[in-house]
Amino acid sequence: MATSLVRPSHDRWIGGVCAGLARRFGTSSSTMRLIFVISCLLPGPQVLIYLVLWALMPSER
Repeated sequence: MATSLVRPSHDRWIGGVCAGLARRFGTSSSTMRLIFVISCLLPGPQVLIYLVLWALMPSER
């Protein structure tokens, strides 16, 4: 069963986006952070997408 896409109140480093995505897709937050850092080495709007998700994802209560 998939959980909703929220930024958790724990296991946050910057905005909690990677931790929220990791929880949603059933992987560890460390793995999601590593994927994000590696993806930043490729051309594309990764940081912009992170900022948009940070603004749009609700924070866990």
